[in-house]
Amino acid sequence: MTLENMLIVAAILFAIGLYGALARRNVLVVLMSIELMFNGVNLTLVAFAKYVAPAGLAEDLVQNIGGVLTGQIFAIFVITVAAAEIALGLGIVFAMYRTSGTIDLSEATQLRN
Repeated sequence: MTLENMLIVAAILFAIGLYGALARRNVLVVLMSIELMFNGVNLTLVAFAKYVAPAGLAEDLVQNIGGVLTGQIFAIFVITVAAAEIALGLGIVFAMYRTSGTIDLSEATQLRN
């Protein structure tokens, strides 16, 4: 696989996620769409780390491990943020269902008791 192919797949994942986040009204589908967008960004980070890393860094892994794994390290941070986003999002979904009885975004104007 070339860098261009990986970036095309990442862009398709991001576009599908963006469409799902903007076009759907179900909160769970919107959260899954945001996860797809995060995965598209992760794929881009890892692809750039693989194909754009300088050759000198790739030859000497022991001394320059941080330079070679920069994309993977950023991807781990994105995965951590995505996990926190899902935890908070599900808490909001439960609170919304408790107060309004639905998880439809068009009916979610406020989350008050």
